[in-house]
Amino acid sequence: MQSKSNHCYLIFKRFVDIVVSLCALIFVAPITLIVWIIDQFGSNKGPVFYRQRRIGKNHKPFYIYKYRSMVVDAEERLRKNKELHSLYVKNSYKLPPDKDPRITKFGRFIRKSSLDEIPQFLNILKGDMTLIGPRPVVEEELKEYGDRVDEFLSVTPGAMGYWQASGRSEIAYPKRCEVELYYVRNASFWFDIKILTKNIISIFKTNGAY
Repeated sequence: MQSKSNHCYLIFKRFVDIVVSLCALIFVAPITLIVWIIDQFGSNKGPVFYRQRRIGKNHKPFYIYKYRSMVVDAEERLRKNKELHSLYVKNSYKLPPDKDPRITKFGRFIRKSSLDEIPQFLNILKGDMTLIGPRPVVEEELKEYGDRVDEFLSVTPGAMGYWQASGRSEIAYPKRCEVELYYVRNASFWFDIKILTKNIISIFKTNGAY
């Protein structure tokens, strides 16, 4: 049963999510136009947005939005290349940028600068995600949490989280599980402020971004 303070925290958090995402989506409209223009040429040619199925709160699946940083058939290429997929799983479901043939030149830039994450304000506005929370994962990653998967999925996933603030891609499984679950067990308004501040600093420093 939720305590009164926790209930108030969640209501206030949702209010902040709506206000911030609405403001952000207005300001990023010109960025989307620029990305769309770039995506009409060369190896970047294709749709502006990339959607990927992730698992949200209480095991509810949703599609996360990003600016597309890869070639159009990126996921199909990964599945077909067994050696590449093995490296992907071994490297905590990511590929090192120098070994990922799917990323476009422009894609490397928007990943390094974290600009590819901007469309997630759409997910936040819809309620699939929140500004601060554990990063949503693909279904394959849930096995890393073992019998703690229900605990991990007991909160709304976030655009920015404690894992990102602590090093992002530099922190692999199984340590990542401990970092994400620490947030689940200790979520609070002041912890969110701390994580937001650390994430903003990390974005400017491009720490662990690829």
